[in-house]
Amino acid sequence: MSVMIKESPISEKDMVAQAEKALADISRVRNGVGRVIFGQESVVERTLVALLAGGHALLVGVPGLAKTKLVETLGIVLGLDSRRIQFTPDLMPSDILGSEVMEQDELGKRSFRFISGPIFAQLLMADEINRASPRTQSALLQSMQEYHVTIAGVRHDLPSPFHVLATQNPLEQEGTYPLPEAQLDRFLMQVDILYPEIEAERRILLETTGIEDAKAENVLQPARLKDIQTLIRRMPVPESVVEAILKLVRSARPGQGNADTDKHVAWGPGPRASQALTLCTRARALYDGRLAPSVDDVRALAEPVLQHRMALTFAARAEGTTVRDVVAKLAKGI
Repeated sequence: MSVMIKESPISEKDMVAQAEKALADISRVRNGVGRVIFGQESVVERTLVALLAGGHALLVGVPGLAKTKLVETLGIVLGLDSRRIQFTPDLMPSDILGSEVMEQDELGKRSFRFISGPIFAQLLMADEINRASPRTQSALLQSMQEYHVTIAGVRHDLPSPFHVLATQNPLEQEGTYPLPEAQLDRFLMQVDILYPEIEAERRILLETTGIEDAKAENVLQPARLKDIQTLIRRMPVPESVVEAILKLVRSARPGQGNADTDKHVAWGPGPRASQALTLCTRARALYDGRLAPSVDDVRALAEPVLQHRMALTFAARAEGTTVRDVVAKLAKGI
């Protein structure tokens, strides 16, 4: 079900003043992360854009590319209460959500008390999320979409803000369970982490093998992050950007008149992809110091927003075509 984004009226003068203040805060966050994470500017940008837009992100990369380090650093820099869950095939829903225990008071009266699990955090790191069974993944799904959990019929709200940064190893290994499409769609973006450039790797070698490593420092508070997220939702979106988003997302669906899509795509993105692009383009614009997004923002975010919301046909996979190839071609056409 689509959710309309309501924008509260705000004067241009107030918008500019709030944006300038937000830009200074975002700059301090970028510098704070840069002290610990070397290179990977695109990865840091996309992950921060997802958080600024108020969503979740799926970090995909082989081991040793600082996925865990990035999440830990963001938690410290943004001042968020962070927890980490190492997903394994035997992990049960109660291990992450919590459970009820029976207690007895001095009078002998027995009652149940809910003990919250690690999901009750502002920033949850779901490490190797594809190792969890479908049952546990479905328990996480309600949290990501509805921001509360239900235990024994009782609703328990999660802290605000609440973000999930999940990591996933793209290599095929035993004991992994592919994430269902419904859960993938709840991630605002899929951020692919590639090997670092040689200069960044040289700096990693020199600065992380000594006596002391660089330490992250807190520069922002959760309440301030929520203020920036609200500001982003109030940012105006030019009509040209709206049309570009609609053209891109609709052209990625089979049966909409695009021959390449009809040939290569089995099923395409739904309206949630359009919503994600609208929010993320606003966040990226503010991240870059602009008060309104442009079509270039749509092109830059097309891959991380769309790639996990599409599936290729068997024939396309047999030809060696990738989702990235399809999205890149579609993005050039807007």
